[in-house]
Amino acid sequence: MSSWTRWRGPAMARLWGFCWLIVGFWRAALACPASCKCSASRIWCSDPSPGLVAFPRLEPSTADPENITEVYIANQKRLEIINEDDVEAYAGLKNLTIVDSGLKSVARKAFLKNSNLQHINFTRNKLTILSRKHFRHLDLSELILVGNPFRCSCDIMWIKALQETKPSPETQDLYCLDENSKNISLANLQIPNCGLPSANLAAPNLTVEEGKSITLSCSVAGDPVPNLYWDIGNLVSKHMNETSHTQGSLRITNISSDDSGKQISCVAENLVGEDQDSVNLTVHFAPTITFLESPTSDHHWCIPFTVKGNPKPALQWFYNGAILNESKYICTKIHVTNHTEYHGCLQLDNPTHMNNGDYKLVAKNEYGKDEKQISAHFMGWPGIDDGANPNYPDVIYEDYGTAANDIGDTTNRSNEIPSTDVADKTGREHLSVYAVVVIASVVGFCLLVMLFLLKLARHSKFGMKGFVLFHKIPLDG
Repeated sequence: MSSWTRWRGPAMARLWGFCWLIVGFWRAALACPASCKCSASRIWCSDPSPGLVAFPRLEPSTADPENITEVYIANQKRLEIINEDDVEAYAGLKNLTIVDSGLKSVARKAFLKNSNLQHINFTRNKLTILSRKHFRHLDLSELILVGNPFRCSCDIMWIKALQETKPSPETQDLYCLDENSKNISLANLQIPNCGLPSANLAAPNLTVEEGKSITLSCSVAGDPVPNLYWDIGNLVSKHMNETSHTQGSLRITNISSDDSGKQISCVAENLVGEDQDSVNLTVHFAPTITFLESPTSDHHWCIPFTVKGNPKPALQWFYNGAILNESKYICTKIHVTNHTEYHGCLQLDNPTHMNNGDYKLVAKNEYGKDEKQISAHFMGWPGIDDGANPNYPDVIYEDYGTAANDIGDTTNRSNEIPSTDVADKTGREHLSVYAVVVIASVVGFCLLVMLFLLKLARHSKFGMKGFVLFHKIPLDG
């Protein structure tokens, strides 16, 4: 019993952790192919005997291939091909190294599902041709291809273009074999009729009103003749494209305000590389107040709102039906701007029961306007527990107004009135009146006392004169 008690708590937790670690290594070892060593995140295959004849795969029942971030393969002379489904299970793969092996070809879609790939090293293999389409969707920071017997052709000119446009920290000395089996430096290789394509997007004014339609035209050129396609990202609006040889058009109909600011690209692609021409779509639309809530208290009181509109809308607040003046005590603050969407609040500094009431926000631009209203309650009226008092004195709110406030200028001080200080100001005035009354009463009382004492002294036999004589006359016995 005492030994069991000794093993409870942290000691037992460490024991279980060690056991699970052993089980994890054991499961990885069971799933690991011959000639390889495996861990939870790495596969290392460098033993030439018996060697690999196919890309190493883990057994899905005993290991999770998505956790593999690195595959290192070396000295595998019988490994000649990477098939389309060989690497797809390693979704988290970042580093792929195959060196000093017999790799001859890579399937076109071999890395289609490996978007995390950053480093690829195919040094000293048997590659004679390699298409850029294997890697076009990847954001590679390193691609090493030294020591492969490439054939001098237009199919590998993309590698030269890649080195020229995106040089690596270490220059690679790449060569190819011409038709006479002579080594030619890739940096000096010239292939007739083999160059980068170009794309030209002829677009009208891409500032369009919501609900309208627009057509974009594009032409591409190059040798070899490039393919043309449109990259529209996550465009919401309905669209359709037509392509004929080197000309293409894209028609967008019933354009949505959600597409304002999105980029549309025309892409030309051939064996050597690609080029694109892009435009940004600007959609004008009437404002919409998508969010307006009751006030919340933090450092200041805030009536939060969200407004969408393009061009940027002017904002105007109303309080109990009257225009609200903004000042240092009450002003509009825009905290976040997301292209055509504005998140902010009407900020109030120390509001009181005098500021309870209905607040209406009006957003307006040249395409229309929107308005929403909420009721705000900051504190109860003095002497009333629930604070409910619908009979707000109209005289207090006569000047509680403001002119329109553009969203770009968060504070309109053209007619500054300390709106939320109305109650404080009234209180101070009342306090002043009370103070004057009290002081006057005290002074009056003191004057009355002094008059009374003077009158008493004048009629008393112990006045000042008598008091002096009393001290000068000697007394007998």
